[in-house]
Amino acid sequence: QVQLVESGGGLVQAGGSLRLSCAASGGTVSNYGMGWFRQAPGMEREFVAAITWSGLSKYYAESVKGRFTISRDNVENTVYLQMNSLKLEDTGVYFCTGSARGWKTKPEREADFGSWGQGTQVTVSS
Repeated sequence: QVQLVESGGGLVQAGGSLRLSCAASGGTVSNYGMGWFRQAPGMEREFVAAITWSGLSKYYAESVKGRFTISRDNVENTVYLQMNSLKLEDTGVYFCTGSARGWKTKPEREADFGSWGQGTQVTVSS
């Protein structure tokens, strides 16, 4: 069972940037599709971004498109989420997730993924 550990969260002012990392251990994720979800207080967890195992296809929620970039380093067994132009509404706990199964459509559902990290807090202040 692959373990996923997120890091890089913190407090940032609106308009600032953060880069989240997700390090995998206990196995390789080089053949996993990987993604990020987030959960704001009192809200359901929502899809943010995903990337196929090859890195050739990337998917984004409309709310982050143009501001966030997902990437991966299969040698380092790590996935990244570069977040720019952060907004107050980007505040939440960000979860890294992976799937050993392929996707036929945009992987926006939690059921599209199998492994989950514990999350890292991102707080955007005004």
